[in-house]
Amino acid sequence: MIDPTKLKDLIKLMVDNDLTEIDLQDDKETVTIRRGHPPAAHAPHPAMMYAAPAAQAAAPAPAAAPAGGAAAPAAASSDAGLIAIESPMVGTFYSAANPDSAPFVTNGAKINPSTVVCLIEAMKVFNEIKAEKGGTVERVLVKSGEAVEFGQKLFLVRPA
Repeated sequence: MIDPTKLKDLIKLMVDNDLTEIDLQDDKETVTIRRGHPPAAHAPHPAMMYAAPAAQAAAPAPAAAPAGGAAAPAAASSDAGLIAIESPMVGTFYSAANPDSAPFVTNGAKINPSTVVCLIEAMKVFNEIKAEKGGTVERVLVKSGEAVEFGQKLFLVRPA
């Protein structure tokens, strides 16, 4: 974990020199700090409106239960044994480092506890989110640019 004093100094350096990005790496830690928002993040109100549908998309089994009794058990059995990677903070979810990059992980990707699975931007700071679990990504539950809440499920993983 980066020292908060060091982080404040880096942010002051960015502001004083009108920098939009700093990327530092040493043998112990990697820090990337960006100022401003990617184009998709310029519309905070639509992103907030999409937060509720994303939660519904993340849990299709309850929505299908009233329509047909057989659909709910099938969905539940397909999720059996899966574990969730949850958001450790409130912010904006990004599946890739920038819009032109490939996603960090996709369905079927093999991950280990140190695998970076996404970025979450909070207060103009991009935070790398690591899997903290090993296995295979079965489902990505959030779209890039969507607002996420603390504890919201981002990925479902089949443990190794």
